[in-house]
Amino acid sequence: MKVAVVGVTGLVGTRMMEVLAERRFPVTEFFPVASERSVGKKVTFAGKEYAVMRADDAIAARPDLAIFSAGAAASRELAPRFAAVGCRVVDNSSCWRQDPDKKLVVPEINADVLTADDYIIANPNCSTIQMVLPLAPLHKRFGIKRIVVSTYQSVTGSGIKGIRQLEAERAGKGPGEYDAFYPYPIDRNILTHIDSFLENGNTKEEMKMVNETHKILRDDRIGVSPTTARVPVVGGHSESINLELFQDFTLEEIRDIWEHTPGVTVQDDPSRNLYPMPIHSLGKDDVFVGRLRRDPSVPYGLNFWCVSDNIRKGAATNAVQIAEALLAAGLLPR
Repeated sequence: MKVAVVGVTGLVGTRMMEVLAERRFPVTEFFPVASERSVGKKVTFAGKEYAVMRADDAIAARPDLAIFSAGAAASRELAPRFAAVGCRVVDNSSCWRQDPDKKLVVPEINADVLTADDYIIANPNCSTIQMVLPLAPLHKRFGIKRIVVSTYQSVTGSGIKGIRQLEAERAGKGPGEYDAFYPYPIDRNILTHIDSFLENGNTKEEMKMVNETHKILRDDRIGVSPTTARVPVVGGHSESINLELFQDFTLEEIRDIWEHTPGVTVQDDPSRNLYPMPIHSLGKDDVFVGRLRRDPSVPYGLNFWCVSDNIRKGAATNAVQIAEALLAAGLLPR
């Protein structure tokens, strides 16, 4: 199996290499790809050192699989070129997610949509992935009428630039002493501004959660009302989720469903101060849920708290799991 990682020197690209090695994905030839300025740099994959290469050279080698985390512009240009040589592309950018001809996949939910015709497959937004994973079995069992979600997203969601700004501010550096990524300070602050603002008043991040939820759960009737915020946390996104279901439920039923849902871990025992926290999600692939309680203000209302490592399940791990689903379906060589 010839595998390329495009955007290999970035925060997510580095994690993709780690996850491929951890999960023992059957890589026989590895092609690390990044932008021109990174060509020749050394990266380590599965204990072996490789020199970063140009996309053109990787395409000429005709890989079987390319996992992308290089941004929408690079994906728009390069993904079709990789696909044209028979390579399956799993893309982590927003480029293809709403393309009606491209599948948007969280493998535990909808790996069944993958077919032999799929050469570019979209990896969903990190905030969407961790939300829909616990929601999918609830929608199947009770039906979801409406979702109100507020996110608390770590600076790792902005890549290394977000981390560096937070670190610079915490080191006491003032404006002009570091390269600012955010329009305001992030340390000891919260920014309800992730991606750009749209004419409807929402940000692109918020509309991603609306549109991607509909596509993954295959139900455009679900009401989705998101507010996304960046918080001064290094690693791990958190979400406060309020649901209105179509049928009544017990909290015991909800817990039982989640305890039998692959990729979901229940942490819900207030008597022992047990609830999900981003600091405990780091390096893990599960989505952690807790703080379960009824919302009496609406019929069949449920509140819960949801946490996940946004670089792992929210990006790298989900992408590798898509590749594993392609392999299991016989769409990649063994």
